[in-house]
Amino acid sequence: MCGTCGCGTENNGPIISKPGEKNHSHGDQHHGEHSHDEHHHHNGHSHSHEEHHNHSHTHEHDHNHKVLEIEQDILQNNQLLAARNRGYFEAKNIFALNLVSSPGSGKTTLLERTLADLKAEIPFYVIEGDQQTLNDANRIAALDIPVIQINTGKGCHLESDMVYDAVKKLNVKDNSVLMIENVGNLVCPSMFDLGENKRIVIISTTEGEDKPIKYPDMFYTSDICIINKIDLLPYVNINVENIKKYALQVNPKLVFFEVSATTGEGMDGWYQWLKKLKLEYKN
Repeated sequence: MCGTCGCGTENNGPIISKPGEKNHSHGDQHHGEHSHDEHHHHNGHSHSHEEHHNHSHTHEHDHNHKVLEIEQDILQNNQLLAARNRGYFEAKNIFALNLVSSPGSGKTTLLERTLADLKAEIPFYVIEGDQQTLNDANRIAALDIPVIQINTGKGCHLESDMVYDAVKKLNVKDNSVLMIENVGNLVCPSMFDLGENKRIVIISTTEGEDKPIKYPDMFYTSDICIINKIDLLPYVNINVENIKKYALQVNPKLVFFEVSATTGEGMDGWYQWLKKLKLEYKN
């Protein structure tokens, strides 16, 4: 259950699986409906209208207080587990990248091209995060890259414990690069540290210039901003410099790469950064 936005995982938690494995997922629509009704019953909605009115302020105050406590507990626990991940990665010399974006930014295509072009030089492992399906994991597996899928169900982001369990199941080797493709969402993933070395936010030229100031937390917590789909610039009414300007207002330390994962334009700069950081981290 995500206390920050109200989302939640399926009944049995996230499903972590490798391509080719068969998992049975239990939907919880009925459970959700029951819980909703039960919540209203226990919070006094069977009382008279007058009684509900008299106690509405107290109820609202108590509810907000409990939500805040739950949110703080969830985030604090995630931070502790992120520290565990970070120590594990450091001990095994694993360079971890957390790839975040909104849906449709071309994140998976960017990852595919990066893996295909650099897999002869860098040992990669991949964690794919999605609410449902193994589609993205299957795309990565086709490149002969070790990959594991985390299906979060109703959850809108990955959390530290999910990543730790996935890394163990994936059996990530020492001296490698771990690519974590987070669930497509620019809100909740910004609040959940996974123990990564760097956070990469990906935005496409089709998303508008003001995305960084609409979702400032994600850009504030990121190290790199990749502006993808620059091959579409002739067809969209957008100025890349305005994207950078807005992003730098939020985070003056952001480093930018302008690329097209489809045509390969600009990818060399991104590759050089990745190889340099991997080399520096190893030493």
